[in-house]
Amino acid sequence: MNLIDRVEILRRRDMRDVFTLTIDPADAKDFDDALSFAKEDDDTYQVGVHIADVSHYVKPGSRTDDEAYQRGTSIYLVDRVLPMLPEWLCNDLCSLRPNEDKLTMSVIFTIDKCARVKKHKLCRTVIRSNARLNYDQAQTIIAGAESGNEEWMTPELREAIMTLYRLSQILRDERVAKGAMTIEQDEMRFRLDEHGHPIDIYFEHPNEAHHLIEEWMLLANRTVAQDVASIRKRGGATPPFIYRVHDKPNEDKLNDLALLEQKMGGALPQEVRNILMIRAQAKAVYATKNIGHYGLRFEHYTHFTSPIRRYPDLIVHRLLTKYILTGKGESLPIEVLDEMCTHLSEQEQAALQAERESVKMYQALWMEDHIGEEMEGYICSVTDFGFFVRLDESRCEGLVSIRKLCPGEYMIYEEHGFALRSSDSDTRYALGDRVRVKVAKADAEKGQIDFDLIEDKEQKI
Repeated sequence: MNLIDRVEILRRRDMRDVFTLTIDPADAKDFDDALSFAKEDDDTYQVGVHIADVSHYVKPGSRTDDEAYQRGTSIYLVDRVLPMLPEWLCNDLCSLRPNEDKLTMSVIFTIDKCARVKKHKLCRTVIRSNARLNYDQAQTIIAGAESGNEEWMTPELREAIMTLYRLSQILRDERVAKGAMTIEQDEMRFRLDEHGHPIDIYFEHPNEAHHLIEEWMLLANRTVAQDVASIRKRGGATPPFIYRVHDKPNEDKLNDLALLEQKMGGALPQEVRNILMIRAQAKAVYATKNIGHYGLRFEHYTHFTSPIRRYPDLIVHRLLTKYILTGKGESLPIEVLDEMCTHLSEQEQAALQAERESVKMYQALWMEDHIGEEMEGYICSVTDFGFFVRLDESRCEGLVSIRKLCPGEYMIYEEHGFALRSSDSDTRYALGDRVRVKVAKADAEKGQIDFDLIEDKEQKI
């Protein structure tokens, strides 16, 4: 255990006596956010969002900082994590483990029973987590599904979880009422044997415990961005800052989706509609020019809550220290921040691509054990070289090549109709069509799966 200097504790708001908990995946090793809960009276609560104070340990210009900036983010592959920070920092010194004193950057909310924030304060704190829960444990409390054998479930913990959940639901409902996107996708996970070969595929779906954490993190991110936006310097300008921005979706792609739904008479499968909605969205990026966050419907938004795994959050902590907390530290020129935003946005996309390629590789590894088997699925994407099928059970995706469709006939790609059709017959393969395929080939190195079409529900032109 790393002891914190007493002088540093005296510089901070001491919240070690306030009930505090973390909720993370069961296999998590670093805990970078925690929630504290205290009841002020029957109608008012104090809720703290506490984030690991990485900026206290990682100083600008240090070798650790330079390497973290170059990486930009942690990368979560199927079989391993490539952390942004050294393990001794992310899994030990900065991790908000239970029953250990930890330095944090916190937003303390005074909030009423209707989830109206009466006031808030950004401050540097020291906390001591009382409970480390995984999402399933938190969900057990929320669902009231306890069996009576949960020794870890104290009355104080139950009250905190249930109140935090109820308030988070109000916050979520308010976002949705303003038009915020709520598309949720299951996360594909793999069980690996001792040799790293996939032996099972399963899926994790966000539940109420995930929503609880999400809403409080969103509130903290939005609040600190609003705080900076409210600062006015000479000439009415706000100080340079990093925002998380999300532009409006592509209108052409939304129009294509509307036409497809109209053509199918409202029969477009929900999974396919979600895929197309996601493809129509602009990419969220980091920027110094604030255009708001379309998907969340927030006018001001930033990333503040994960400095262990995202470098932009670390910059935000440093800027908040300079602008709001102590007045000390480096205030970076906007030109420098612009360059950093470009680099960090690119690194984020590179990490996401690496994670997708990792999943594809393990999907192909899984399919290597199923060559020749027939399976059912639906067409999830159509291109000018064939169509991709997503299988029902495993949700793995593979290509049916255009060369294997209607031998001897010329296939026409309907870009706006999301379909392939034969020029010589009434055969048409469209997005959302149910099909039966046989696994023909799987190449783990390339992350590619090839299917042969066994049968399909033909649709007339």
